[in-house]
Amino acid sequence: MASFVTSHSKSLSGSIRVPGDKSISHRSIMLGSIATGTTRVSGFLQGEDSLATLNAFKEMGVSIERKGSDVIIQGVGMHGLKMPTNSLNLGNSGTSIRLMSGLLSAQSFNSELCGDKSLSKRPMGRVIEPLRQMGADISGPNSMPPLSINGGKTLSAIEYTLPVASAQIKSCILLAGLYSKGSTTVIENGISRDHTERMLRGFGYEVQTSPNKISIEGGGSLKACNIEVPSDISSAAFFMVAACISDDADIVLEAVNINPTRTGVIDILKLMGGNVELSNERLDAGELIADIRVRSSNLKGIQIPKKLVPLAIDEFPAIFIAASCADGETLLTGAKELRVKESDRIQVMADGLTSLGIINHVLEDGIRIVGGKFKEQTAPIESHHDHRISMAFAIASVSSDSDIKIEGVDNVKTSFPNFVALANSIGMSITESA
Repeated sequence: MASFVTSHSKSLSGSIRVPGDKSISHRSIMLGSIATGTTRVSGFLQGEDSLATLNAFKEMGVSIERKGSDVIIQGVGMHGLKMPTNSLNLGNSGTSIRLMSGLLSAQSFNSELCGDKSLSKRPMGRVIEPLRQMGADISGPNSMPPLSINGGKTLSAIEYTLPVASAQIKSCILLAGLYSKGSTTVIENGISRDHTERMLRGFGYEVQTSPNKISIEGGGSLKACNIEVPSDISSAAFFMVAACISDDADIVLEAVNINPTRTGVIDILKLMGGNVELSNERLDAGELIADIRVRSSNLKGIQIPKKLVPLAIDEFPAIFIAASCADGETLLTGAKELRVKESDRIQVMADGLTSLGIINHVLEDGIRIVGGKFKEQTAPIESHHDHRISMAFAIASVSSDSDIKIEGVDNVKTSFPNFVALANSIGMSITESA
């Protein structure tokens, strides 16, 4: 079991580019595979999660050539996927299994989606229910992976109100809706990521949107296009927080995706007093991109606005570290979704913070954190093999006088394979051991 040992850093400086956005990387493979023509992707995230999606579509007969972060996809069209000879193993990727369940429910062949031990414990009922309403034959033990899909079903369009703000559920329904008879509509009660809608338009598919409603008409087709994947804000968030809590930091994060459905971490850090500046803002393939400069900050505790919670759902482990170094108390509510990620991120982060001497109180849907000073850990941090937990506590060392050991960091490579190298390049001190 791999581990990190991190030490205090006196200063952080430099310009870096974090890996490509994972959400966009996944979708580029899925939509490029069912498009007509050749799709070229640059900046593709070479992490295990994204590669799991890539390999799954190769197993379904799609020709995909990869040269580093450049990917060339020979699309097979809407009905060109072939039955895989084995179960499609998606590793630890919740995005892959939820989105692909919608796409594969509409195919003519049977398929099975499985993953690692962690993925096999993640609930899938929220995608199974709407897919069954559309006519899909999909099941899993206790509504968890492996998911078995009996193909050859004719899907019907539905109007579906999301029980929670979730880009994965929304995207699953929309991908099934591509093949459904009639107009499929998803109604949102809160904001969620809109990468699927943006990319569908990039592939020439009409998407109707209003403030809380997304609709597509089934039976159309996708045309190949070129995609440049911007840097992932979820990965950039760790360095944003590290710079904020450092005594001496001035870093620039280049070409970061600032899609308005993803910028909650920027808004929260600014509310806390974070010295965060955006520059060189531009539009690329429908996605907003900017360079982000972050410098040392005097953070203060806040009550995190509920409207920002879905816009920062993946970044909260890093935000918890910021709250631990802030002056005063930070309160998060309305974030029950954090309990069903790769780990129960509320409880796992709370346990780690407690071992570092940070007072906190776990709530059913959030946490209360009293800012203070990290103390010598009472025991190694157990990440529960959650990549974001591992990286969050790795950056905590910036503000700690003592070394911090984190165990179970193997899954960092699922989303951020060069995390250690980039962190050390700007002045952090992280050692990885097997």
